Amino acid sequence: MKRTLITLKDLSIRADGRTILEHVNATVSEGEIVTIVGPNGSGKSTLLRAMIGAALPAHGTVKQAKNLRIGYVPQKLALDAALPMTVQRFLSLPRRVSARDAITALDHAGVPDLRNRQMTKLSGGQFQRVLLARALLEKPQLLLLDEATQGLDQPGAAAFYQRIEQVRHDLGCAIVMVSHDLHVVMAASDRVLCLNGHICCEGSPRSVADAPEYRALFGSGTKGTMALYQHQHSHSHDHDHGSTLSQEKAD
Repeated sequence: MKRTLITLKDLSIRADGRTILEHVNATVSEGEIVTIVGPNGSGKSTLLRAMIGAALPAHGTVKQAKNLRIGYVPQKLALDAALPMTVQRFLSLPRRVSARDAITALDHAGVPDLRNRQMTKLSGGQFQRVLLARALLEKPQLLLLDEATQGLDQPGAAAFYQRIEQVRHDLGCAIVMVSHDLHVVMAASDRVLCLNGHICCEGSPRSVADAPEYRALFGSGTKGTMALYQHQHSHSHDHDHGSTLSQEKAD
């Protein structure tokens, strides 16, 4: 039986006099990929922040497994273009990381040759891979991604999510992703939570795509685009999380 890493029980969060999340019940178990989808303002990022203790409940509880190691990839990170900083130096903030550990993390992220590159010279896809590598340095049991492909084109986003599947395969970590890339990210998921201030529906990608609550939020056309992407898959979601990945592009 898989260990439960995160348990949300009757979670409600309020801020600035309004309710952002209400009566959310959910779990995340080891080794699974869970995607959180929903319209703008639906509370997706807030739910992720609640999982790491950065958003405090007005009601309900968030329970983490004991000594849970969490990695986090933000939506975006602004760096001063005038500040010279190599990828190695970036990975070593706030504490020094050895070249060996940096190379290992970058290899897991799919960009093993970027260690000596300047951060400001990276493409959007490469930059997100470096953020992923930084999140992997602590060998997380749970990896959280908050719209980590924002600003990437569709092929770049698809390649990034394929890499995420490989990370799950290599490290065995659970992954929770927030995304707008419905037709790409849902196909990479074991389970989907559709959020709009509360959980409207949840289940396998196909069952959520068929749910009237999901289609009311996103329209009936999203099902077709998701199915098209699934048909292009060259790998399977076996119980041991093994996969054969198609060739990726990091930028």
